[in-house]
Amino acid sequence: MRETKLKSLLLWIVFLLPITWCGAKSLNYFDGYSHINIKEADVQGVPKSSSIDASINGHTLSIVFLENLGQVTIDVSLVAGGEVETQSTPTPNGVIIYIPSTGSYVVTFTLSNGDVYYGEFEVTD
Repeated sequence: MRETKLKSLLLWIVFLLPITWCGAKSLNYFDGYSHINIKEADVQGVPKSSSIDASINGHTLSIVFLENLGQVTIDVSLVAGGEVETQSTPTPNGVIIYIPSTGSYVVTFTLSNGDVYYGEFEVTD
């Protein structure tokens, strides 16, 4: 009985933690974060850009997927050319990427269905 209550409590914490964190992000709870506007590049289905929340704070790129979009490939590259990082992640979840150098960047999101979204941002010291 006690083990069941503990499992139930842990399950509630697991469910509430992402909701609380996403809610805090949408209210601009963290000082210094600049929102990155996500645009459609090549979308065949229903637009999902509102399901991707991205922001930059110094050299830290934070990305939150607000719904299940399947497996998403994230590419970060310099606007002038040159890839910085590529990774693939299941959704919904959050991802943090460290951007080592200052400059103008583009983050591109490719969904498993082929839809592509992007956002442009600056890293300054």
